[in-house]
Amino acid sequence: MRQKSLAGMPQNRFDALLVQRAQQGDARARDQLLRRLQAVLRSFFVKRIGRAPVIDDLVQNTLLRVHNGLEVLKDPERLKAFAMKAALFELQDYYRGRYSPKEVLYDPHAVTTASPAQSAWAGSQVDLERAFALLTPHARRILELREYGYRYKDIAQMLSTTESAAKMQVKRAFEKMRRAFCT
Repeated sequence: MRQKSLAGMPQNRFDALLVQRAQQGDARARDQLLRRLQAVLRSFFVKRIGRAPVIDDLVQNTLLRVHNGLEVLKDPERLKAFAMKAALFELQDYYRGRYSPKEVLYDPHAVTTASPAQSAWAGSQVDLERAFALLTPHARRILELREYGYRYKDIAQMLSTTESAAKMQVKRAFEKMRRAFCT
């Protein structure tokens, strides 16, 4: 979106001068850019997945990606495109299940009694230690690195293998666990 400046010429919300100042360490310029991007990113995610509770997380993670990558941005006029690419990566991670609940907070001081429905559900939970015992150490390591957020390309370099081999290990690991627990 462009705004009119005092001289009547269009002014980009993410002008190159502001981006350059942010790249040079101007905290106010960086804060201003990230605040302007926040509304754009929120709109991007709402259009794609609706008003889900995870929108705030997606926006914040995208802003973090932009913040961390701002110094490597070569063309300051392409900040919005850079941010939208980061948003696309976050959206892909969301669709791949990265944002599923991974932990439940436990309050040792809260005394609760399990309802019959909760007790039945707890018995049907998968024993993760048993599931991981089915896998080779190599496959467990790849899954662990994926959980930490590493890309397949990075995992392949770390484990001296190819990217496609790492992807295949993950696919086979999930198939093996699915066969073991769904039969």
